[in-house]
Amino acid sequence: MSDTHYTLADFDFQLPESLIAQHPAPQRSASRLLDGTGRLPVDRRFSDLPALLRPGDLLVFNDTRVIKARLFGEKPTGGTVEALVERVLPNHEVIAQLRVSKAPRPGTVIRFADAFDAEVMGRAGADGSMYRLHWPDDPIVLLERHGHVPLPPYIHHADGEADAERYQSVFARRAGAVAAPTASLHFDAGVLDALARRGVLTAFVTLHVGAGTFQPVRSDDLAGHRMHSEWYEVPSDTAAAIAAARTRGASVIAAGTTTLRALESAALAAPEGDVLAVGARETDLFITPGFRFRVVDRLITNFHLPRSTLLMLVCAFAGYEHAMARYRHAVEARYRFFSYGDAMLLARA
Repeated sequence: MSDTHYTLADFDFQLPESLIAQHPAPQRSASRLLDGTGRLPVDRRFSDLPALLRPGDLLVFNDTRVIKARLFGEKPTGGTVEALVERVLPNHEVIAQLRVSKAPRPGTVIRFADAFDAEVMGRAGADGSMYRLHWPDDPIVLLERHGHVPLPPYIHHADGEADAERYQSVFARRAGAVAAPTASLHFDAGVLDALARRGVLTAFVTLHVGAGTFQPVRSDDLAGHRMHSEWYEVPSDTAAAIAAARTRGASVIAAGTTTLRALESAALAAPEGDVLAVGARETDLFITPGFRFRVVDRLITNFHLPRSTLLMLVCAFAGYEHAMARYRHAVEARYRFFSYGDAMLLARA
């Protein structure tokens, strides 16, 4: 455990706005890759990744699929509504953030996309900041027809057809996320084929990324922050693959912080004697320096916002000084930041 007491200010850094990527690289694997595994940073291309892994290593992906979670609507009074669906529930219900001029009361009917009506059932969320709504049909179907890609707040263009493809990994299959697991956006068929030829094995978990991933940390004392809860599932074959990797001395590499959180959450929930707890659960795991990692040996990750929980996770994994030095290098070398930006490979400290 680290005996250093970190505060929110320790995870700040200066980022020129020009480095915030507004669009993805022309090809997924044409993005840059900062190899941060060694004593000194090495500038590479993402297509170099297979050569950096060993035959027999296990690379774990998050196969969540981003839903078109942003909707625009109108109240009976004529007031405009912007909704961001946070979670799809059974019985045609959803939990959503609503941007409105006046908070709607239970029973209010909102007309979305001039196509369907949804009824406000009441407040939702731990702090009551969201709403539970009942929809007339399967929310996933209605969102696909009438919703918009929920691009992050730092991307300033309206979503288009290109975003529907590129703000989604090539192996996305289980609908439910409202933000992309962005480290996965760099993988294409060429890189996946090269990994297979290299002898790198792959496995999958699912973690439906919530909009809370963009919520700022407001407490200077990190212990005062409460993470949003997200649904995840670890299949039995993935748990078996990780146990086998451990037996043969291979590394487990997480493609993204969401994959890492799912695996480390499952490790904490595991029965005595097991590597991981198999099945579906909720996690609100907040990883900060001092956390003891049990599963992941290497991490592929994009560059995250200053003062964010994701930057804190990266610093916990690679070591605070090491990770922050890599961020300084990335700024100086003009890497592209955030969801559509470049990637970094890190080893566990």
